Amino acid sequence: MTGRLIFGLLLALAPVFASAEDDWTARKLELTDWKAVFGRIEARDQIPARSRLGGTLVDVQVVEGSRVAAGQLIAQVVDEKLALQLSAVDAALQSLNSQLKNAMAELARGENLLERGATTVQRLDALRTEVDVINGRIGATEAERNVLEQREAEGAVLAPNEGTVLSVPVTAGSVVLPGEVIAEIGGGGFFLRLAVPERHATRLKEGDAIRIEGPDGEQEGKLAKIYPQIENGRVIADVEVAGLVTDFVDARVLVRLPVATSKAIVVPSKAVSTRMGLDFVTIARADGTPVSRTVVLGATHEVAGETVIEVLSGLTGDEKLVAGHE
Repeated sequence: MTGRLIFGLLLALAPVFASAEDDWTARKLELTDWKAVFGRIEARDQIPARSRLGGTLVDVQVVEGSRVAAGQLIAQVVDEKLALQLSAVDAALQSLNSQLKNAMAELARGENLLERGATTVQRLDALRTEVDVINGRIGATEAERNVLEQREAEGAVLAPNEGTVLSVPVTAGSVVLPGEVIAEIGGGGFFLRLAVPERHATRLKEGDAIRIEGPDGEQEGKLAKIYPQIENGRVIADVEVAGLVTDFVDARVLVRLPVATSKAIVVPSKAVSTRMGLDFVTIARADGTPVSRTVVLGATHEVAGETVIEVLSGLTGDEKLVAGHE
C-alpha cells in the first residue's frame, strides 16, 4: 500500500506528457566558448590635416563633428612676412623692367649707329649682352615671386580625405609652425578595434563571426583583420559591423569572440521545467515509462536556430526526453 502511495505521489509531481511529436533527445555537442572583451569604435583612416606654413591661424572653418570632403578648405594660415617679400620682389621687377626698357633703347640706338659706321661691333655686342643679363634677372625675380606666391597659397589648410572632423586642437589667432596639426580627420568607414589577450591569438581567424552587444540588441560582425604585432600582451584585431552606430568615436562596445570549443550535453529549453527551485527534465526509460530527473543547468545557447540549455550534471547524453507541462 505504501509503495502504491509513493508511486502515486511521483505521478502527481511528473508533468503531463505530450504526444510523441514533441519528444527530444539529449545531445552531445561541441559548443563555442565566447570571451567577452571591449572594442572601440574607430575610423579606418585617421589622418591629421597639417599646416604647411608657419604663421598665424586667422580662420578655422570646422569644428568637431563637421563633415568634410577631400581637398576642402578647413583653415587659413597667414605669414605677414610673405606680403612684405612680395612687395619687395614687385619693386625689384619694376626696376628691372625699367632697366630693360633703357637697355633695349640703347641697343636700338647702337644698331642705328653701326649702320652709319659711328660705333663698333664690340659695343653693340656689349649692349646685347646687357639686355640678355637684364632679361635673365627678370626671369629669376619672377621665379622668386612664384615661389613666394606658392608659399602664400600653402597657408590654406585642406582636408586630406573625406570624413568626420574628430578633433580641432587649435583656435583662430594661434601661432602655428609648419607641420602642426590643425584638425584630425577620420574617414574610410568605421569599425571596431579589439585588444585580445595573446593567449587567444592562435584561435582567432579572419572571417570568424563576432557577437556585438549593441543598444538595440545583439548584432553580428566579422573579424576583418588580425594584426601580427602584439602590443602589451594583446593582439589587435578589427571587426566589421553592418550598421555600426558611429555617433561617438572611441566609444566602447561589448564584443564576444569565439576563442575555443568544448563538449557539452544540451537539451531543448522547452524540455526543462522548474519546481520548488529545482530544474527537471523528463526522460523515457527503456520500457517507455517517463521519469523526472533533477539536472544542473549551465548557459543557454543558440544552435541552428534552436534555443538549447547546457546540462552540467544529471544526464550522460542520448537520453530520450519527453515534453510536458506542469
